[in-house]
Amino acid sequence: MPDIKIDQFMTEEQYLAAEINSETKHEYVNGQIVAMAGGSKNHDRISGNVLSELHQHLKGSPCETFGTDVKVKTSANNFRYTDGMVVCTDSGSDFFTQTPVIIVEVLSRSTRHIDKGAKLLEYINMPSMQEYVIIEQDIASVDVFRRSDGWVLKNYVLGENIYFESIDLTLSVEDIYYRIENEDMSDFLALKK
Repeated sequence: MPDIKIDQFMTEEQYLAAEINSETKHEYVNGQIVAMAGGSKNHDRISGNVLSELHQHLKGSPCETFGTDVKVKTSANNFRYTDGMVVCTDSGSDFFTQTPVIIVEVLSRSTRHIDKGAKLLEYINMPSMQEYVIIEQDIASVDVFRRSDGWVLKNYVLGENIYFESIDLTLSVEDIYYRIENEDMSDFLALKK
């Protein structure tokens, strides 16, 4: 099947059918198709670090992790790809979920305004959502929004731990940035020697 045409209006059903066979990933936003940009090695390392910690912690529980291949259907009826999520009660589709409890996004220059704007609003308005995690690539900084805190931003930096209360997991910022190449990590590791 040929790739989806950008700026083409589609129904939700048309999008889901076309996306299964598409060579490029696309999000579905207000009936429009938006191609997804590729990521860097640091982007992939960060999401891999977080997902591996979440996956290991959730073994034997009803919750499971998903990476970049499973979409989330948001409160605005858009379909978004995340860098990672935790789902404890699934909504029944093989290709998307509507019930994440945690969503993780790793910021890129091209997605920063969407991840901190439209996606933030769509995600926090999902009934199942408990924590939204936004991770910087170029500096060591993690923002967490929690339902239990009224979705007020809490920032974490190197040397601190993040408690994911929805799944009872504590993860250090250092573990999130394991093998990441940026100035903050270089300075932090030099001070530890």
